[in-house]
Order: sequence, then structure tokens, then C-alpha cells
Amino acid sequence: MAKVIWLEPASDDLEEIADYISLDNPDAASRFTVRLLKHVRQLADHPKSGSIPPELPDSQYRQIVEPPCRIFYRIEQGTVFIVHVLRSERLLRTSYLEDSE
Repeated sequence: MAKVIWLEPASDDLEEIADYISLDNPDAASRFTVRLLKHVRQLADHPKSGSIPPELPDSQYRQIVEPPCRIFYRIEQGTVFIVHVLRSERLLRTSYLEDSE
């Protein structure tokens, strides 16, 4: 079983997205957050279950999708590091991932 660690930038991303959703619908924001966290927890048992992001075919990063977001992570020595949460309609900037190392 892998350990799952949220890096601060990813935690901040999730908080900002949930806050934005809650402006219109606090219940939807809560349901979304619970769904996303449950999906991320599954990485403890299946760390390689995420796909390789099409923008980063030769990188160490993987992603899982929990609409409306993409969750980017990397695996190092049996630990899953959650590095970035991005709304799916936004373009991925690789600098978001590089800053998380």
C-alpha cells in the first residue's frame, strides 16, 4: 500500500476550486470534495491506475480525473505525491508541476 501525500500547492488548488463552486452551491462543493478525496485515496492501493497526461508523455507524472478536475501526481519510492489539481477546461502549465518538486 502506497502512502498518499498532498503537497501544499495541490491542497491550495482544491480549496480554491471548492470555494469557487460553493459560491453558487455549497452542497455541490461539499459533494465534489468528498468524491475527489475518495478517488485520490484509491491511489494508495492502485498508484499506477492514473493515466499519463497527454501533454507530458515522457514525464514522471500521472493523472486521475474527477470531473470537473484533473489531479496530477507522481510516485516516488512507494509514495504518491499529489502535486496539482486543475479544472479540466484549463490548460496545463508544466510550471505548476515543476514548482511542486
